[in-house]
Amino acid sequence: MHLVKLPAVRAAAVLAALFVVLLVLVVTGWRPMEDADQDIAGALHRTAVTHHGLTGVNRVLTDWVWDPWMMRLGMALMAGWLLWRRETLLAMWVVATAALGTALQQGVKAAVGRERPHWRNPVDSAHYAAFPSGHALTATVAFGLLLWVMARRGARAVWLRIVGLLAVVSVAGVGFTRVYLGVHWPTDVLAGWLLGAALVCAAVAAYPGPAAGEAGADQPAREAPASPR
Repeated sequence: MHLVKLPAVRAAAVLAALFVVLLVLVVTGWRPMEDADQDIAGALHRTAVTHHGLTGVNRVLTDWVWDPWMMRLGMALMAGWLLWRRETLLAMWVVATAALGTALQQGVKAAVGRERPHWRNPVDSAHYAAFPSGHALTATVAFGLLLWVMARRGARAVWLRIVGLLAVVSVAGVGFTRVYLGVHWPTDVLAGWLLGAALVCAAVAAYPGPAAGEAGADQPAREAPASPR
């Protein structure tokens, strides 16, 4: 294990442990957590019912901009670009991580079987079990992988900051829309964030190539200086 990758290993372990703790609390039905879930979801739902314009904006964001299939399309385009750059291993790593994220999400949903919130006056609907939020998990994986690939490619710090800000807004924003629209409990979203971030950190740590910033990482090739004549 490269010493440079140890932070990713530690982060993956901590995030996975937090996810397991949350999973146990959800499965055992810890009352204080369930009460907090209901209070937050109920307050946001009352706002969604009375503010139709804001609700419409949230539906567009969650159904189109931050939809999991849009995130997967973005990851597929990223993998295709890497293949075009002849970085096959990195491209396959992106695809494998994205596929594993979907499998984990569906597997945990089926195993836990948590019901979604039920409202007498719903403003949106969703299928399958609630825990964890697929929107939150997929957005976390997509933007996490994008930032990692950019770092490996030697992206400038200003672009990493811009995309990092976009990632924070998108990952937090999609989580908010899912609770606001009444299709998830807050802890579903938190679980999606934790599991998605743990997966990205694990993928970074397990990648067989050098870590970002190490010699030999996938950085743009530079032209050799012209020989003097």
